[in-house]
Amino acid sequence: MNHQLIITILGANKVAMLSTLTDVVSAAGCNILDSRQAVYGQDFSLTMIVEGAQSAIVRVELAIPVACQQLDLLSMMKRTKRHSKQNLEHLADVEFSGVDAVGVIKEVTQFFSTFCVTVSALRLKTIQTAADENAQVKCKMVVSMPHDIDLIDFESQFHTLLEGLHLHGAIKQNH
Repeated sequence: MNHQLIITILGANKVAMLSTLTDVVSAAGCNILDSRQAVYGQDFSLTMIVEGAQSAIVRVELAIPVACQQLDLLSMMKRTKRHSKQNLEHLADVEFSGVDAVGVIKEVTQFFSTFCVTVSALRLKTIQTAADENAQVKCKMVVSMPHDIDLIDFESQFHTLLEGLHLHGAIKQNH
């Protein structure tokens, strides 16, 4: 029976770091089922889920901290089970903007959860043009939608939500 482990790694972005980390996972006898990585300024973030036999997972749990210490990185790991690949077939880009208010993102993400829509990526920017003006918010998301979603109803209710929040936006499907 295969076991699974989520690994998150943070630190300064360095040449060959990703190669070193994937080599550690491979040498331990595990496969990388999925990963996400990003560079934020000078820093690097990597989250991956690996799978392997019990003994291979233990080898990764012992080897990753050593590799991270050598590369001056932070690592965190958690065992998990029943990972399923993200549905990449029904993605959409969501954008909205308008007057910023506390709780806007919470309202939008709660709305998505009622339709079983998951957020894969999020970028949020608040802009204050003048001291006497309200701050403006601009948000871009990538979402994954269930195959059986009623897109017309979803988009209609999304626009109603945005109107209530004094925002405007759009959903663009990526086929």
